[in-house]
Amino acid sequence: MAEEAHQLVILGSGPAGLTAALYSARANLNPVVIEGVSPGGQLTITTEVENYPGFEHGIQGPELMEVFRRQAARFGTRFVSGDVMAVRLREHPFVLALEDTTIRCEALIIATGATAKLLGLESEKRLMGYGVSACATCDGAFFKDKEVLVVGGGDTAIEEATFLTRFCTKVTLIHRRDQLRASKIMQDRARRNPRIAFVWDSVIEEIYGEPRTGVSGARLKNVKTGTTTDLKADGVFVAIGHQPNTALFKGQLDLDELGYLRVRSGSTYTNIEGVFAAGDVADRVYRQAVTAAGAGCMAAIDAERWLESRHG
Repeated sequence: MAEEAHQLVILGSGPAGLTAALYSARANLNPVVIEGVSPGGQLTITTEVENYPGFEHGIQGPELMEVFRRQAARFGTRFVSGDVMAVRLREHPFVLALEDTTIRCEALIIATGATAKLLGLESEKRLMGYGVSACATCDGAFFKDKEVLVVGGGDTAIEEATFLTRFCTKVTLIHRRDQLRASKIMQDRARRNPRIAFVWDSVIEEIYGEPRTGVSGARLKNVKTGTTTDLKADGVFVAIGHQPNTALFKGQLDLDELGYLRVRSGSTYTNIEGVFAAGDVADRVYRQAVTAAGAGCMAAIDAERWLESRHG
């Protein structure tokens, strides 16, 4: 098995990882980005991005990430494809095991992101970015004067549904139980909102539509009676939570109760010196491309200063 040694390695190639690469490459740290199996992160399954600063007419998600990548490469970032199978962070230099390579590094930036929990439908996958979304903040403005469905029953679902009422004429919340899991204050807010309707004890079995024309509706199944009904809709927002990509680090880095990496307040430092976290892997609140990029910048500066303090 081949072995490599580097000053700085970045895990992840979404907005956080590539911004960290850009800043650290310009600081002559010669970063190596391990891209993972989904290079570009969640933006690669997004179509139009209208809320990233600097693109007044919008840009396609995959194209935006390609711009990020080229900019980082321009300053000397090296990219490695493949997944990290295991990490050893209790020794220094840190050890990262890939399928056919072992990489050691002095500093590590973790930007592995989070994955939206989805329904697992073929039609959901086919229409993702074409009327199906897992982020109301990102995509709500595309549904002005439309009717949409929101799937979920927790605080996230209620927040998404409430946010969508700023644009949509009607938001129907689909929940598999007969009562919400959201906090009482969130429930009360939703019930008072005249634009929010509820369908209880139900799941989405199929989403209708085509990428060319968008979503046209969904087939719902009542989990108690087994009966199915079709509901017209212009969009479907899946709001059943996110899973931070932190399984590799359990038992080595501090995680919160939802599995997100904990960082020191006002910084990107984890509980292990020399290991930094940026983007959605450590952000359970905002989860936006621009906040991830900002955290990537912070992580690069933190890593640069940490390395400088060690080498004088």
